[in-house]
Amino acid sequence: MRASLFITCYNDTLFPETGRAVVTLLERLGVELEFHPRQTCCGQMHANTGFRGEAFSLAKRLIRMYGDAEAVVIPSSSCVAMMRDQYRGLVEELGDERLRRELDALLPRVYELSEFLIDRLGVEDVGAYFPHRVTYHASCHGLRALNLGDRPLRLLAKVRGLELAPLKNLDRCCGFGGTFAVKNGEVSSAMLTAKLADVLATGSEYCTALDNSCLMHLGGAMHRQFAGMKTIHMAEILASTTPMEALG
Repeated sequence: MRASLFITCYNDTLFPETGRAVVTLLERLGVELEFHPRQTCCGQMHANTGFRGEAFSLAKRLIRMYGDAEAVVIPSSSCVAMMRDQYRGLVEELGDERLRRELDALLPRVYELSEFLIDRLGVEDVGAYFPHRVTYHASCHGLRALNLGDRPLRLLAKVRGLELAPLKNLDRCCGFGGTFAVKNGEVSSAMLTAKLADVLATGSEYCTALDNSCLMHLGGAMHRQFAGMKTIHMAEILASTTPMEALG
């Protein structure tokens, strides 16, 4: 099958290795990928901070860009949640009936990565090898907005060599929340401290998640505390098939 990759502005700017991992993974599974170099942002940070006009412009751009896509794969539950939860409200605010119909046609074809693998491709064992102890952080958008459930854990459970360490208080937020961490720094830091204590208590080598925003927040705290743990997007684990790739 064919699928379009929306890599997200966050990953494109700060974590390009995530996009490369998604390409490696999906091509290995026989997916023919296409990439629109003109893609930009889903508009979430604009919508969340009151810039509705800018958010609408970005939403319209994305809807039209992927209107003919067989499927759209996004390695970020945050961006997928934005599209499912806020796009319809943006379109209805301006009363654009044609764009509303285009959005209704597109949304069933938009998938977060773990949804695409399990729900669309019907695979849990993607042929990955990652010989490390790993714990999984469930981001708020994936857990509460997309209801990903145990999909990520089912994928990790099939990775050869991986020891999955359960995380206490899995439903607890890391405190990032985009601009929340900027506007409410003290509260965000307190939430991060509590979350990090649970993550480090697993004794894992890596903490993984489906959102690099959460991983950046956690990884920054690990770095400041000289913790031995590293962060890694789940796409990179699932793309790894050899010891050299896994350790890289």
